[in-house]
Amino acid sequence: MSYLDDPRVYFAAERTLLAWQRSAIALMGLGFVIERFGLFMQLVAHDHPLPHAQSALSLYIGVGFILIGACTALLSAVQFLIFCQSLNIQEKPRGHVLWLPPAVNLFLAATAIALSGWLILTR
Repeated sequence: MSYLDDPRVYFAAERTLLAWQRSAIALMGLGFVIERFGLFMQLVAHDHPLPHAQSALSLYIGVGFILIGACTALLSAVQFLIFCQSLNIQEKPRGHVLWLPPAVNLFLAATAIALSGWLILTR
């Protein structure tokens, strides 16, 4: 009997995926806040306009964090799929949807990439 016959192994991998998902969401949220903080600084400093380089810096750093979050979501989904492919049919929990957790991560990554493009195009 393999240690993988225990369903807790699969569920531990799924919890790890969800922890990476939370990390990706946190990185994306931080990136959005950084990008919007540059816009806030422009609004506050209406009497003394900020140099373009300073306002563009918040855009690049914020979009960078959003894209790092997208990469985190994407790579964790790929790692989880690789793990699921290594399991045989007896090791997979019966009645459990195996494709949903990585699909959520892939949707999260696609949304983050679209948000990055929108932030760059609207600036």
